[in-house]
Amino acid sequence: MPFLDILQLSLRNLREAKLRATLTTMGVIVGVAVIVTMVSFGLGLQRNTVERFKALDLFNELTVYGQSVANLAMSRSGGNQNTNRVDENGRRQRPLLPNSKPATRILDEAAVAEIETIPGVVYVEPVIVFTPFVRSNGRVFTELVAGASVPNESSRFKEFAAGSMISSSDAAEVVVTEQWTQSFGYEKPADALGKTLEFLAPPEKKKDEREEEKDSGASFFGIPLDEEESGEDAGKDALVARSFRIVGVLKEQKGQQGGGFRGLTANASIFVSLKAARDWTTEYRNPMTEVALELARSQGAIDEKQAEGFVSATVRVTDPVVLTNVRTRLTELGFQSFSIMDQLEQLRTVFLIINATLGLLGGISLLVASFGIANTMIMSILERTREIGIMKAIGAEDGEIRLIFFVEAAVIGFVGGVIGVLTAWGIDGLSNRLAYRYILKPQNASYVDFFYIPSYLWLGAIAFAVLVSIIAALYPASRAARIDPVKALRHD
Repeated sequence: MPFLDILQLSLRNLREAKLRATLTTMGVIVGVAVIVTMVSFGLGLQRNTVERFKALDLFNELTVYGQSVANLAMSRSGGNQNTNRVDENGRRQRPLLPNSKPATRILDEAAVAEIETIPGVVYVEPVIVFTPFVRSNGRVFTELVAGASVPNESSRFKEFAAGSMISSSDAAEVVVTEQWTQSFGYEKPADALGKTLEFLAPPEKKKDEREEEKDSGASFFGIPLDEEESGEDAGKDALVARSFRIVGVLKEQKGQQGGGFRGLTANASIFVSLKAARDWTTEYRNPMTEVALELARSQGAIDEKQAEGFVSATVRVTDPVVLTNVRTRLTELGFQSFSIMDQLEQLRTVFLIINATLGLLGGISLLVASFGIANTMIMSILERTREIGIMKAIGAEDGEIRLIFFVEAAVIGFVGGVIGVLTAWGIDGLSNRLAYRYILKPQNASYVDFFYIPSYLWLGAIAFAVLVSIIAALYPASRAARIDPVKALRHD
């Protein structure tokens, strides 16, 4: 019997039992809709997470760690680096990174220059952060300040609410966040442009510096040169150590407090050039840093003229593809490194487990539907026993009888799968809009697709529905093929 005739016969049989076929198909529709909806939710979470990482510019940067001077000083005095890892401020550092060797070199200026020569590295930005008292617009707060490379390719410095990036590494200019302008009483970001921002320092420190300059013999025919400067500074605030001009206000990302962080750069509210940040931290060094530096030098851990270096630095690469090679080279040079790609691999494993669990829960619905298919096929056999006997009497083979029932089940699975996928699409679209209207929009957040249905998901769901339907028809089809035509013809 040609396959086309078998298909026509199967469709006719299903039409003759419309109600039963419809109810059976409804079970498949529900099962497929549940599977697609649940798995698409897991895939949506995964895609949103990856896209979020991309938007935060985390795939083109990695963090490199050098050996801490504090740990060097303690290791030379019998300390255990693994249990007493602290930075120069006396705070406990993160434990050793997984699958990473401990750093064996200090991350100083020479090391930074060496890292910049690695193929694929765009630039290296040492992480320099400090928290001075900041005064502007008549207000004083302690603010987190970070150094930034100039020019800078990080996406953090791509969008400005007003102004632009610092013009050069030697310029006395700063970039602030939009939240910072609000805290310091500026009505609009543009109002802060051109205004002065001051870093404050103890007057005693500045006085000691002036006395050192005076003792160094800087004079003109015995008259100290700093006397004129002292006269000029007499009317100035003794607390002001550095003055900067605000040239840019970073745009706050919608739905993210404080503009959100971008990349691996420190999430500070004020950014100065790396040179200005380095000068400040050198001139106003933390007392703990002074102690650690002197201990390391006295114990011979570092040279007398060697600086303490940086705790860490952000390395920007040309493409995420070269991250592995760059990290390998950093390990060879004696540094630790961290990339968000490490966490991404772990997230993929987590999402794989989540998607498998959601798919399994949804598959239970389709399993229940398969029992309905089997029941429908068995009832069809009982109703069509005489018909099957007639077909076998006129020459139909067992395989053709089986194929008729397989095609009927496949049609039910295909139709149920297609309608189930369309139903899942509708559920996902409605859920996305309701979530945006009642959850995201009140928080001024942008629209987000919580569900994601790739082509392989809906195609796979339809194929899976057809496969389950055919498997459910195995027993009924075999039973129909075993019917004795003589007994079938006597069946009422």
